[in-house]
Amino acid sequence: MSVATLEVRNLQTHFFTRAGVVKAVDGVSFTVGRGKVLGLVGESGSGKTVTGFSIIGLVDEPGRVVGGEILFHGQNLARLSEEEMRQLRGNRIAMIFQDPMMTLNPVLRIDTQMIETVLAHTKVSHEEARQRCRDTLGMVGIPSPEERLKSYPHQFSGGMRQRVAIAIALLHRPELIIADEPTTALDVTIQGQILAEVQKLAINTGTSLIWITHDLSVVAGLADDIAVMYAGRVVEDGPVSEVLDKPLHPYTHGLIGSVPSRNKRGEPLRQIPGMTPSLLKLPPGCAFRSRCDRATAECAAPIELMELTLGRHARCIHPHMEAVAA
Repeated sequence: MSVATLEVRNLQTHFFTRAGVVKAVDGVSFTVGRGKVLGLVGESGSGKTVTGFSIIGLVDEPGRVVGGEILFHGQNLARLSEEEMRQLRGNRIAMIFQDPMMTLNPVLRIDTQMIETVLAHTKVSHEEARQRCRDTLGMVGIPSPEERLKSYPHQFSGGMRQRVAIAIALLHRPELIIADEPTTALDVTIQGQILAEVQKLAINTGTSLIWITHDLSVVAGLADDIAVMYAGRVVEDGPVSEVLDKPLHPYTHGLIGSVPSRNKRGEPLRQIPGMTPSLLKLPPGCAFRSRCDRATAECAAPIELMELTLGRHARCIHPHMEAVAA
């Protein structure tokens, strides 16, 4: 049996602030197989991005990974030195940030930045590196790639800059890509083109993807599996088609129900009542219970992620089992 590309076990990332300890990621576990796409979904502040940063070792002070294991082909990344992580980043593991200027240097030409990225990890000639950069820019839909290599970041639109950032992540055909809402700023046509390219990359090269997003329509068409996060924890996971068709956790049920296209014409939009609780003062037990119409006094006790049906897990004692049974 082959080892999964990535296995995260009970990951805990906390931020130590003057106001107290913020448990941004609190016991998150999931597995990403070779060539598979995991959709990491949840509203703003749920811990999705911090989970991605924790995996690639980019959590800044006052935050740090305080527990758990991050197994990349069986190797625990949490125990590697900064130099060892630097050898992995951009080569075997890549991250696409939501803001392209986290990737691009505003005072250097695009060709300088991309060629340096290639030569930092691969022993090829300067011309071979340049050719690889041209091909990758063309792959993400940038016209006249030879000409655009000579441009500076400020000469691109926001969407074009994001495509360059995505191209840089794809340069080395990494074994794992962590994508933090990379297509949010792109128009639908280019978004579809890039989603098709990353799907092709996963199928043809075995690259594994963690796609962090709040857009369920993107996850539905791209991911194999889905993990839904709320208040720093995974509240439901499983195959994407089953989770989106028959959600178990009330939070997942609410997320899907709030998508406008699922409402009948003329009816008011459904929404989840209330707000996400402060991570500084999480209520005991289920963090979602103050917003849940199924909550009872039992929900104040600690609740673990449980396997409720084959391959389906949920952190809930009052799940929507009737939908699965039907």
